[in-house]
Amino acid sequence: MTETETHLIEGLRKQNPHAQRQMLDQYGRDVFAQVVRLIPVQESAEEVYQDVFVKVFAHIGKYDAEKSSLRTWISRIAYNEAVSFLRRKAMPVIYFEDRGHEAELLTDEEVDETLGHANQETVQLIRAALNHLPPEERAIITMFYYEEMSLKEIAYVTESLPSTVASKLSRTRKKLCRIIKMLQS
Repeated sequence: MTETETHLIEGLRKQNPHAQRQMLDQYGRDVFAQVVRLIPVQESAEEVYQDVFVKVFAHIGKYDAEKSSLRTWISRIAYNEAVSFLRRKAMPVIYFEDRGHEAELLTDEEVDETLGHANQETVQLIRAALNHLPPEERAIITMFYYEEMSLKEIAYVTESLPSTVASKLSRTRKKLCRIIKMLQS
């Protein structure tokens, strides 16, 4: 942990308004981006965003630098708040359903080929395809690609094992690839 983070955490533990503003300035955009990727309705995302920082400020005393970085700890709170919100609201969304063994027909190379070309069309297709994934799968994809979190960090955020995250990531990448192919046809 850097000296700046240590100072920030000390200020937050003392409920210093300057430290709270600094926290919002430093982590606010990333947290909002994470929340809005899971909850695309602006007003709902803003509500969850506020809840995240209320929890961060209220529970900063529980933060343990030995277990995770401050950024990852905040991401865990944001993830849990977003998923809890979606469960509470039971928002009706139609997701792409896998048809069992078809998922295994795609190789990792085919998935890399489909997802790997960072042109404008591919980026738009990926964004559209993400909307067809359940929140937990969308979260894993966005944490890995958009937030560039490691498997270990994602495991901490989702309270699972890195091997489980790797397996889910692989399956979800294949699913995302199939959705993109479906959208292209």
